[in-house]
Parts: sequence; structure tokens; C-alpha cells
Amino acid sequence: MRLRRQGTRLVLWVEAWPRWFGKAGFVLVMATSIGFGIVRGGHGPDVIAWLDDARHMAANAAGFRITAVALTGQKHLTRDEVLAIAGVTGHTSLLFLDAAAARTRLEESPWIGEATVQKLYPDKLAIDIKERNAFALWQKEGQVGVIASDGTVLEPFVSPDLVALPFVVGKGAETRARTFLAELSKVPAIREQVRASVLVGERRWNVLLANGVEVKLPETGVARALDHLARLDREKNLLARDITVVDLRMPGRVTVRLSDRAAEAREEALKPKKKKGGNA
Repeated sequence: MRLRRQGTRLVLWVEAWPRWFGKAGFVLVMATSIGFGIVRGGHGPDVIAWLDDARHMAANAAGFRITAVALTGQKHLTRDEVLAIAGVTGHTSLLFLDAAAARTRLEESPWIGEATVQKLYPDKLAIDIKERNAFALWQKEGQVGVIASDGTVLEPFVSPDLVALPFVVGKGAETRARTFLAELSKVPAIREQVRASVLVGERRWNVLLANGVEVKLPETGVARALDHLARLDREKNLLARDITVVDLRMPGRVTVRLSDRAAEAREEALKPKKKKGGNA
């Protein structure tokens, strides 16, 4: 409707609606109702997924189906695992694949440090990844997982092919293991006997040897203490003796704890022996 002038008067003029206006209004009302029903019923994700599948199907029909994927860099992860992480399935089209989003998903995987994703039109995809290396096994609160050298937890369980990795225990051990194990590796004679390395109070390390002996190391001067231990073992066969603990926390001092059996034998040996004739 609009105002028109008739002589000296203004007249409100009502015009007929266009023919298409009623149909457009009906479509708008129906679309609004359907949209409200989808949102109210929680079907939004399903509809979005359906529309996404539909556009991939259309693009595949137009010649943009991914027929070859060149994948490089994977060692621990399988090909199927990498593609699943990237979001590439059998019906994904190259045209509508979001390469940046696929790269982000790949780099969110603990095993993958870096990734590149390239679309090679019309039907090829190239993915290159750099995996983190499994460095050690880490136990915290009874749970054992695999960590990288920077402390990243790669997986919260241990695959059979990784059971031989160094074993570290305790809060904070995951980030401090690299420095300590580097010191330990400088003394092969001791390193080869170590079964586990335990971080105590997030301050210092104890090492548990394969024969059950526990070695308590100082907070500082770890390399010097390990060298001293190796020398004692080489010269006096210390670690093969009937002991349970070697304490190296005090500089220049070595304290050992005998096993119960050895302690009893020593106590018995120190008792005064009876002389012949019954005199003490």
C-alpha cells in the first residue's frame, strides 16, 4: 500500500499483492517450520552430515573422487589410522576435502608432530607426516603409557613391540626422563642392569636394578655418583653381593643395606664364640 495525492487530498492506496507473493510466503513458513523442528528435535548434525555426503557424492560423480593417496612418513601408525584421523573415507571427494582441517586433525594426534596435506586435482591426495618417536614407558598412579622424549603421552597403553623401552616412574618423570636417561647412558655398565628409574618427590632419582637392588642417587652430581657405583661394582663386585640398597645421596659416602639373610649371618658372626670347656 502507498499514499497517492488526489487533488488537495492524500489517499491511502492499497495495491494487489504480486501473484508469487503467496507462494513465497508459504515456502518461507514451511522452511521456518521445518528448520525449527530440526533444531528442536536435535537433528541438526544429522542434516548437516546428510548435506555433506550429498555434496561429496555430487563431486565424485563429476570426476573429483579420490582415486589415489600418496602417504609418507608413517612408522607406528598404519595407513588406515592416518586416513581415519585425517577424515578421508571412501566417499570423500577431493573437491570438498578441507586440507587445512585435515592437517589440523593429524597434528592433534599425539603420534604426529608435523603434517602436510596436498590436493592434486582432479583425483589425487598427498599426505606427509613426521611421527614422534616412542622414547620410554611411564608409570603414574599405576597406569603405564608410552611417552615421547618431550613427555607427550603417545598412547595410554603399551604395544608388545614397545615393552623393551626404558621404564620411568612417578609424577614429573615424563618431562625429566630425557635428561636423566642421557646421564645413565654414559655409564653402560649400570644402565644395562637398570629395570626401572623412579623420580622421588620430583627432586631426585632412584634406580631399581634387575637383581632387585635399589640405588638411591643424589639430587645433583648424578653422573659422578653413577661412575662411582660402576667403579665399586667393577673393583669389589658390590652389586652382586647380598644387599638390597645402595645409598649414594651423601657425597663421598656409600651406605649399603644388607638383605635380611645377610644381616642375620653378620649378626651371628659377630656374636662372641664359646670357648672350649664352656667358658665364654
